[in-house]
This record gives sequence, structure tokens and C-alpha cells, in this order.
Amino acid sequence: VDGRRTVTVTADVDSTIATGNAITGSLLREVLPQILEDTPGLNFRLSGEQEAQLESITSLSRGLVVAMLAMYGMMAVAFKSYGQPLVVLAAVPFGMVGAIIGHIVMGYTLSFLSIFGLVALSGVVVNDSLVLITAINQHRLRGLSALDAVIQGTTRRVRPVVLTSLTTFFGLGPIILESSSQAKWLVPMALSLGFGVLFVTGIALVLVPCCYLILEDFKN
Repeated sequence: VDGRRTVTVTADVDSTIATGNAITGSLLREVLPQILEDTPGLNFRLSGEQEAQLESITSLSRGLVVAMLAMYGMMAVAFKSYGQPLVVLAAVPFGMVGAIIGHIVMGYTLSFLSIFGLVALSGVVVNDSLVLITAINQHRLRGLSALDAVIQGTTRRVRPVVLTSLTTFFGLGPIILESSSQAKWLVPMALSLGFGVLFVTGIALVLVPCCYLILEDFKN
């Protein structure tokens, strides 16, 4: 290839023992650095499934950025504010933290389908924040101060926020607990969605009201 001698190394993965990502990670950390050190002028390139995953993740990352910008634009129009959409989107990273915790709790490693779940999660976790912000804004229109509107709006929306998240999580529960080989590949995506939504519920009930008041402080 380009005048250089090449060697192609291939292998099939026994999914009952390890994952392709885990094996590749081990090679990159422990094996290949030593081979490169022992063989001057040698280089390597990952291909096959790893190359396809990298291309897909790059494409998904671009899609996620576009989706975030689209959500921001729609919320900016609906709220007639440039700051409140940022308060809503602030919950998204915490949903991703919850997804990672879910993988750890259930004993799964992050896979390509986990990334799919994380992208889908970014559109789901904003629901709780939207409900809270809408309720707070309604109280502001009635003439309440920012602090009183936050307290009353959040108090009134605790039940729907919690119930919405719990129903989503329990709806995904059968997939998360499924042990058949046919459904195993769906479990990481369900873990990302289920635990991400569950984790962000408690965060949103605290984070969103605080960020709303911080935003009001900046305005003043």
C-alpha cells in the first residue's frame, strides 16, 4: 500500500467472553505500544468494525450538534428568550452521566448502541425541564417574583415530572432485564435511555430551578 509492505490481522470476537471495544482498548494500551517501540518505522491503522464505528460516531456527533441547535431554536422561539433554552439543555449532560452509571450498575460496557441511546436520550431528558420552565413562566405572568414562581412552579410539577420518568423507565425495564441472545444487542440502548431519564429526574428538580434563578440574577 503506497509502496509499503502491509500485514492484515483479523479476528472474530467471542461475545460471551469480551467485546470488540474491550479487546481493541487492551491492544491500544498494552500490546501495540510495545510492538511500535520494538519495531522502528512500523505504524498501524484500525479497520473493519472499529473503523465503521468511528465513522458512525463522527456522523452521530454531527447529528447531535444539529439536533441541539434545532431544539435550542425551537425553545428560544417558544419561550421568547435566549437564556431559558440553555437552562433546559443544562440537564442533558447529567442524563448522560446517569446512562453511564446504569451501564456500571448492570455490568455492561459502553457500546456503539449505547451511543445511539445517548443521542436519543438528549431529546428525551429535556421534557422534565420543559415542564418546569413552562410552569414557572406561567406563575411569572401572574405577577409572582422569580423566587416565588420557582417555588410554586416546581412544587406543582414534581408529581408529573416523577411519574413521566418512572413510566419511561419501567416501560424500558423488560428490555433492560431481557437475557435472551436475540434481545441482548438492544440492552445497552435501553440502559442509556432508562437510567439517563431516571437519573436526570432528581437533577432536573434541583438544577433547573437553580439555573432559572441564576439567569434572573444575570438579567438584573
